[in-house]
Amino acid sequence: MIKAILIFNNHGKPRLSKFYEHYSEDTEQQIIRETFHLVSKRDENVCNFLEGGMLIGGSDNKLIYRHYATLYFVFCVDSSESELGILDLIQVFVETLDKCFENVCELDLIFHVDKVHNILAEMVMGGMVLETNMNEIVTQVDAQNKMEKSEAGLAGAPARAVSAVKNMNLPEIPRNINIGDISIKVPNLPSFK
Repeated sequence: MIKAILIFNNHGKPRLSKFYEHYSEDTEQQIIRETFHLVSKRDENVCNFLEGGMLIGGSDNKLIYRHYATLYFVFCVDSSESELGILDLIQVFVETLDKCFENVCELDLIFHVDKVHNILAEMVMGGMVLETNMNEIVTQVDAQNKMEKSEAGLAGAPARAVSAVKNMNLPEIPRNINIGDISIKVPNLPSFK
């Protein structure tokens, strides 16, 4: 099971942290610091997994990470997870981010944190891997983006309706509105103009 997913830059500033077990906020911050110190001091030519730090569970857990440009992608997992499987999952995550943001960089993670969390939620939920097919993930994220855009259009609908009524140029305000079997009596209102 995946216990946590952390992304931080070369200076240890967290850019994403997703914990799948409950920790206090102070403990989460300590885990991020400890994980950064464990991972950042390692040489570039050593393997990409190591025993977990004391805060995240010690020898029962592993830290599996990749270092891309200025970012560390770290998955904290228990002993049941495959190191190579998680390395592949990190690769899929980074390639998906790259496809969604067209050459992803650290600023994309800062300014589009909600989209990054949505991408991650398509891949991992509750510490379990849901999807590893990048094309399927991108399809779902695109569908979600389209839905958000259409909802944004609906949010402006009441204002557009009021504007349309104001611009209708009615000689007088209708007192009764009949729609099929429904009859609506309009109360005396002040002029729209």
